[in-house]
Amino acid sequence: MSSPDAGEEREGPVIRDKRRIDPETGKVRERPAEQKAAPGPAAESGTASPPAENEEIDKLKAQLQERTEDLQRVQAEFSNYRKRVERDRAAVREQALANVLTELLPVLDDIGRAREHGELTGGFKSVAEALEATLTKLGLQQYGEKGEPFDPTVHEALLHSYSPEVTETTCSEVLQPGYRLGERILRPARVAVAEPGEPPEPEEPKQEQEPTAEAAGEPDSSGESGSSDDK
Repeated sequence: MSSPDAGEEREGPVIRDKRRIDPETGKVRERPAEQKAAPGPAAESGTASPPAENEEIDKLKAQLQERTEDLQRVQAEFSNYRKRVERDRAAVREQALANVLTELLPVLDDIGRAREHGELTGGFKSVAEALEATLTKLGLQQYGEKGEPFDPTVHEALLHSYSPEVTETTCSEVLQPGYRLGERILRPARVAVAEPGEPPEPEEPKQEQEPTAEAAGEPDSSGESGSSDDK
């Protein structure tokens, strides 16, 4: 048998090594030039996408934009609704608390008068202090001090006077303390107000002049009438 020539092609399967990593060197093999620039379908055909396909894509994009805007609008409306509900719930709670605290103000006035007269002693003192501490924890604040500037939005003037010792309208005396709950005024402080300046002097009453005898038509000392009638 004769040996095949060196230039003769061998028959049988041809094995090509397409592994990305070279098993001998462990490095990444470079891809052949023909594989790097593999043409796509559009390049192979040499034509762009048909107009009908572009219109369909634009239509889908417009629908997506519209649905996105609808979703954003619904989300904003829900967020505003949630904030409004929370705000209304807080307002209802504050109003209910204000109503309860307003009903307790006369009790606090009685406690204050008892403290001023030295009658706040024993168990009554402990109960009063516990009540005041609880109401303070709920947000009730007492205000109104002697010597503070008069503010018609939080003070109610019951008495008025003048004083050279003040430079502005001042609360000269607190007749009844005021109470507030946060920014809400439950009861204004009832005070006596003093304005700067000297008190005006009282005007003297004018004395009325008595009519003379001639003006009254009475007879004079000679017995003759003041009239000029003929006898």
